Amino acid sequence: MTEFWLISAPGEKTCQQTWDKIMTATTPWLRLYCFIILDGDQNVLVGLSDELAKLDAFVESVVKKVAQYMADVLEDSRDKVQENLLANGVDLVTYVTRFQWDMAKYPIKQSLKNISEIVSKQVSQIDNDLKARASAYNNLKGNLQNLERKNAGSLLSRSLADIVKKENFVLDSEYLITMLVVVPKTNYADWQHTYETLSEMVVPRSTNLLFEDQDSGLFTVTLFRKAIDDFRLKARENKFTVRDFQYNEEEMKADKEEMTRLSTDKKKQFGPLVRWLKVNFSEAFIAWIHIKALRVFVESVLRYGLPVNFQAMLLQPNKKNMKKLREVLNDLYKHLDSSAAAIIDQSAMDIPGLNLSQQEYYPYVYYKIDCNLLDFK
Repeated sequence: MTEFWLISAPGEKTCQQTWDKIMTATTPWLRLYCFIILDGDQNVLVGLSDELAKLDAFVESVVKKVAQYMADVLEDSRDKVQENLLANGVDLVTYVTRFQWDMAKYPIKQSLKNISEIVSKQVSQIDNDLKARASAYNNLKGNLQNLERKNAGSLLSRSLADIVKKENFVLDSEYLITMLVVVPKTNYADWQHTYETLSEMVVPRSTNLLFEDQDSGLFTVTLFRKAIDDFRLKARENKFTVRDFQYNEEEMKADKEEMTRLSTDKKKQFGPLVRWLKVNFSEAFIAWIHIKALRVFVESVLRYGLPVNFQAMLLQPNKKNMKKLREVLNDLYKHLDSSAAAIIDQSAMDIPGLNLSQQEYYPYVYYKIDCNLLDFK
């Protein structure tokens, strides 16, 4: 399980007693971790609570965007993506379960509002940089893929530059032209018997097979220029497709050079982009968990009052025991908020149309942290 429940409960006589109480009640169903957060300025907490909820959602969205783009960039190495999604050099579960407030990044001498603004500015910059870098890399990748598609696929549509050679064509003739015709493999015999008579002025014995794919073959045929339209029409009637192609050495050379340039540029950008994604994923994820810590602190003070006396804990539940764990926590803390207990009781009844369970409001402070950030397994 990569899902964690970040909760806080009001302190008993000491926070240690709160910890022991939860530990005793829940140990059979989960792993429990101490979650160390800050103490700080308690002013303007009500307004800050709403701002932090919005900031939490925004930072989570950026974390997921960076993770997903890492997966997109690594393409064939998607199974290794998770190895690159680290926070402070460790895997996400380790970082979350060993979380401690980073005093250097987010000095607690500043107000909670200032700290939230630091996070907001930092993650907004990551989001903007990601958009710019992704746009540049995607354009490059798209242009390369378009060229690669031209050099692959059916003979009816693919580029012929890497198939044909100069000696396959009659060039610089005022009267004659060499055309390229795609013939289905099942029609090879028909082509050989009929191509000379499809129209007037076809040069006898001028056809040669240059290339085959799974379905068709590419043949040359030489004829007089004045017969082009008639030949094209008669060829189509006989299920032969004349490709619209003129041999131009300079154009074909330019296409090959463009392909080489784009491929080289993509390789040059790949390494620095992956490094940027790793660094900034780490920064964004760290910021996200600090926002969770801020939310726990603010919501706990608003719920449980002053002086500050609560214990924050990180629970790692087992999926099959989640419902039982909710019941245990509810029994422990339903006295704190009877309305929350009522919501839980009603949601357990699954009343059609109410969807009360989606509100995720409990008598204790609760936030979910899911470390599984990608759409694929």
